Amino acid sequence: MINLIDSTQKLEEFCSELKKEPFIAIDLEFLREKNYYADLCLIQVASDSNAAIIDPLAKEINLQPFFEIMQDNKIVKVFHSGRQDIEIIYNLSGKIPSPLFDTQVAAMVFGYGESASYENLVKSILKVDLDKTSRCSNWSIRPLDEKQLSYALSDVTHLVKLYQYFSQKLKETNRQSWIESEIAVLSNPQTYHVDPYEVWRKIKHRSHNAHMLTILRELAAWREVRAQSKNTPRQSIIKDDCLVNIAAMNPQTVEELSQIRNIRKDVINGKLAAEILSVLETCKYISPENYVIPPKEKPLPSGGQSLYELLKLLLKICAQENGVVAKLIASEEDLKSFAMQKDEKLPFFSGWRYDIFGKNALDLRDGNLAISYDNEKHSIAFKRNNL
Repeated sequence: MINLIDSTQKLEEFCSELKKEPFIAIDLEFLREKNYYADLCLIQVASDSNAAIIDPLAKEINLQPFFEIMQDNKIVKVFHSGRQDIEIIYNLSGKIPSPLFDTQVAAMVFGYGESASYENLVKSILKVDLDKTSRCSNWSIRPLDEKQLSYALSDVTHLVKLYQYFSQKLKETNRQSWIESEIAVLSNPQTYHVDPYEVWRKIKHRSHNAHMLTILRELAAWREVRAQSKNTPRQSIIKDDCLVNIAAMNPQTVEELSQIRNIRKDVINGKLAAEILSVLETCKYISPENYVIPPKEKPLPSGGQSLYELLKLLLKICAQENGVVAKLIASEEDLKSFAMQKDEKLPFFSGWRYDIFGKNALDLRDGNLAISYDNEKHSIAFKRNNL
């Protein structure tokens, strides 16, 4: 029988039981197709001895007891690919669950891939095939049937076992510190703050014109603020490609605006046209020194490209030897910075990253390490010069 919590009293009783647990697994079901901020529809929570589904849409429920549990420092909060779930809890409560553990991050440490799915981990580690037929349910509709509730609850009951598996593996291999930087990102409130004036960077365009990109920045910021205030998807206001076209054409009248490719008639005939033209008018008074600086990829120095390619090979070898995802050790930008002799604060110069990759990267760059193929063992080998 599934424990469905639909009142504050039941939630308080359940949370009182959770306070005894060293960890709890959490998963959320939500919808965000029609809104800027996600609509929370279900909260699934499980421990090693208890499990329940909390209905946040129930009329007689206050989620405060759940939010208080999220701040209990004695209880580890376990998520899988938890960024969206954590963001929802943060937006509703103003606080990030603490302390955190993410099984997708832990999976990277043991070579399961950059973004291992929950379904694949359950199958690979727990030898269980999940029934995903209810995956596309509309979780806002009530009542939910037994099959939907069972599916939702399985997302945390198996997560409990995944956490126990990875927690033990981290201890056995002494790799607890390997996930700290990734968990720190999830625990940082800035991760969930959207700067409207940075949104333009995610919009696809081909322009390197500073003035045009500055207009795009201002238009994207206007759209983002409007989407937040109206709690509506940004794309429902005006789509990215149309925003780029407006920035490129820089229309000054409604008539000119109406000539923009793909612009909707309701935009032209409604309030949005006036708002867009107001933004474009404001752009006239932005001085050139405050224009966007078009992104330019700096070419690697002479020989730097070759070093970069060797570093990528070295990283792949080191990652495979240690059974860890390469991206967790170093990014492509890290490798390029190193190849350009900019290595002051690179992540792989400290801790476990230095031990398994950083010192090898230094030796490779300095000519003290060679990569060769062992024909007898049919494997890649490192050869070090005698210093």
